[in-house]
Amino acid sequence: MKRREPLSIDLTPLVDVLFILLVFFIVTSVFKKEELALMLDLPSSQAKELSIDRKQITIEVNKNSFAFEGKIMTIEEFDIKLKSVKKQDKPIIIRIDKQVPYEKVVKILDLLQKYNLNNLALITKE
Repeated sequence: MKRREPLSIDLTPLVDVLFILLVFFIVTSVFKKEELALMLDLPSSQAKELSIDRKQITIEVNKNSFAFEGKIMTIEEFDIKLKSVKKQDKPIIIRIDKQVPYEKVVKILDLLQKYNLNNLALITKE
């Protein structure tokens, strides 16, 4: 009589397939980096965080510089960019350094109001 060997599953091909899938998903993943141009020291706040689902406009301001959508520009260039915004209900995220003079903040808010862009969110740190 012939002895039967117990049947076993060879796991090597399964491990190979899993490794290939893992590499595929890592390579094809998109890691979104926030488009921030300026190093800011944001003021703190106790307000709770709100989530925004739609595409947004990002504005950053520090003492010496100004950035729109991750690109450093002058206030005149910013005015031209705001003129080209089509959707007036588009969320506008404003990150302002706590050392920025109030006059500069008012100038930015005036430009936003000029083009009727009122859906604003001021970002702070916790």
